[in-house]
Amino acid sequence: MKLSSKSYNLSSGGDMMQALSNDLQAKRKEAMGVLGHCPTAEIARHFADIAVPDHEQLRYPENGLVMLRGRIGGDGAPFNLGEATVSRAAVRLNSGEVGFGYTLGRDGEKAQLIALCDALIQAPRFADTIEAKVLTPLRARVTAERKRKAAETAATKVDFYTLVRGEG
Repeated sequence: MKLSSKSYNLSSGGDMMQALSNDLQAKRKEAMGVLGHCPTAEIARHFADIAVPDHEQLRYPENGLVMLRGRIGGDGAPFNLGEATVSRAAVRLNSGEVGFGYTLGRDGEKAQLIALCDALIQAPRFADTIEAKVLTPLRARVTAERKRKAAETAATKVDFYTLVRGEG
């Protein structure tokens, strides 16, 4: 068998695939951030009217510890700040998409819901439904809560200033 000596420029197609992959990763990351700030019952309530496809548990919800690292002044030498409990789970849809869920605390049900949401975001058939029925309302609530807390904090802000005494 003779090998071809032609060279093919695959960079343009590769760049497009990389952009699609980066976009999906950004969506998954943003979804994890939103879901992590919501209570389990609220996530479950939004999932209630969605026909969840068949899936298998790759990793049943389990609890563990992670080491939290800190840096003095934000950019100093790293040090071990302490440990935090986390829950994690993993699911695979019958169509092949794998979702992972992590959350602070000991809430296996929440980790499982996050994993399921992560898998569904990757499935083209369910991505828009999850965005519209789960993520958009939760994102709106989380944003409103952040704004409320920011306004509450701003109301207690004290401005210090120094008066210059005129002597002499």
